[in-house]
Amino acid sequence: MSIDRDDVEHIAELARIRLDDDEIEAFQDDLEDILEYVETLEALDTEDVEPTTHAIPLEMEGHADERREELEHEDVLDNAPECEEGHFRVPKVVDDE
Repeated sequence: MSIDRDDVEHIAELARIRLDDDEIEAFQDDLEDILEYVETLEALDTEDVEPTTHAIPLEMEGHADERREELEHEDVLDNAPECEEGHFRVPKVVDDE
């Protein structure tokens, strides 16, 4: 599959990026190389290969859910950088717009 200039310009428009002529040519070459590599991968026989989410097996270390001693409200607030009227005080992260 080949990528032409119109394809690169369309992809750039979808990505909301501006490209000059040199960048369009460079991306055209890069995208063609990527597609060529994907075609190589598609040619591999993966019929007997198990699907995986990681390259190596991962095992999560689990622990039993156990009820623990509860923390006192005041002890928790003592560890907070800032508190106000019995609650954590955190910086505002959402505008009112």
